[in-house]
Amino acid sequence: MDTSRIIDVFLFAIPTIITGFIAFYFFREHTRNEDGRRRYLLKKDMQVNAMPLRLQAYERMALFLERISPSKLLIRIIPTSSDKDDYETLLIQSIEQEFEHNLSQQIYITDKCWSIVTTSKNATIQLIRKASMSEKTDSANKLREVVLTEMMERRSPSDTALAFIKEEVSSLW
Repeated sequence: MDTSRIIDVFLFAIPTIITGFIAFYFFREHTRNEDGRRRYLLKKDMQVNAMPLRLQAYERMALFLERISPSKLLIRIIPTSSDKDDYETLLIQSIEQEFEHNLSQQIYITDKCWSIVTTSKNATIQLIRKASMSEKTDSANKLREVVLTEMMERRSPSDTALAFIKEEVSSLW
């Protein structure tokens, strides 16, 4: 009698175990789907809220690049004396101040874009330093002339970075 009772309990337990396993599997899948849906909705909501901030960051970077463009920088910042070294320092300080003012924007733009903006800033500074070291540069006004002449012959680093920003922003749509 004990054996038949064990078999009966076993026969009753099998459907219960199978039903429990199926219920567990469906509950787990339902929970995963709900978590995925919640994550998707949260991400979608965050994108809607973050998009204006990202666009504003790209706008600020575009403005930064326009302001450090050598042709515009030299018009905006007038030499205070005829000393080329003082003018070089003044130009570089202005670029660095603009850059520091926009440092926080890097969290809203891509790493590649930030790298290109930083490279553009450094290339502009190098251009000014190189022009200052030129033998024909002996005054602040001559430094301006050498830099502007250089910009007529080639595209400014700011223009290249600005083209990248425009391309990246157009890919957001």
